[in-house]
Amino acid sequence: MISFYNQNVEKPKINFQSVKKWIKTIIENFGYKTGNISIIFCSDNFILEYNIKFLNHNYFTDIITFNYNESNKISGDLFISIETVKKNADIYNVTENQEILRVIIHGVLHLLGFNDQQDEDILEMRKQESAALEQYTFS
Repeated sequence: MISFYNQNVEKPKINFQSVKKWIKTIIENFGYKTGNISIIFCSDNFILEYNIKFLNHNYFTDIITFNYNESNKISGDLFISIETVKKNADIYNVTENQEILRVIIHGVLHLLGFNDQQDEDILEMRKQESAALEQYTFS
C-alpha cells in the first residue's frame, strides 16, 4: 500500500492515484511487489532534523529514504522536503510537480537498490529516473 502524508506543509497538488499506479508499475517492472510505502511531505527544518538524527548529516536535502524491504516486497518511508523541491524546480527550470515526481521516483529507486554515491551510480540513477518519468501519465 502506498500512502501520502504531510508534516508541517501542505500536500502538493498532484494526482495521488496516478502516482500510486506509476510507482507500483515501476516496482513491478523490476520484478518486485509493492509493500508498504509512506511518502511524507515535510519542511526543510523537519528533514534536517531527521538527517541529523538518523544519518548524522547536518545539511538540507530534498529526500531521505528509509528502506524496510522484506524479500521481494519493496517497502519504506520517503521523507520529501517540499521547500527544497520548490527551490530545485527553479534551479532545473521544471515545474514543481515534475520535480516532486522526480524526487519520489528517486526514493523508490533507492528502495529498489540504486545508489547515488559514486559518479557512475549517479549516472545510472539519472538514467533510471528519466526512464521512469517517461512512463508517468500526467492526468
